[in-house]
Amino acid sequence: MELAVFQELTEEITLECFYMTESQQEEKVIQLIDLHHFVECYDSKIKILSYIRHPINIIEEDGIKKGILFYDLKHSAPVDWNVLEEFKRRHQLKEIWFVFVEEDPISDTTLHADFITENSIEIFYDKIFLFHFFQSAIQSLK
Repeated sequence: MELAVFQELTEEITLECFYMTESQQEEKVIQLIDLHHFVECYDSKIKILSYIRHPINIIEEDGIKKGILFYDLKHSAPVDWNVLEEFKRRHQLKEIWFVFVEEDPISDTTLHADFITENSIEIFYDKIFLFHFFQSAIQSLK
């Protein structure tokens, strides 16, 4: 992402999310960075539709609306799985993807597999990915 685009989007978050604390706005900026970098690595033709109002980002891939939730095992708060189906219906999403974001290279995905099993992630999400942010690599877990 170019610096000018990043600055413009960061300003948009500051203006649109004036009600959020500084720390919440910072998390929103991280979400935005994750989203843009994921799209660049996965398929740059994906169109980003919405990312400000909810932790689930709305994208369009080949004319189909989908949602993406980024999750960091070290820092993310628990997700309210019950809200997911309502969000999917309300925004007319065909799929919702769950993306673990990792900064460091991960060769053993046992923690991720355990988290998926313990939280029934495979039931709620259509695709599950492990996104190695700095390596710009995406690994499909489902």
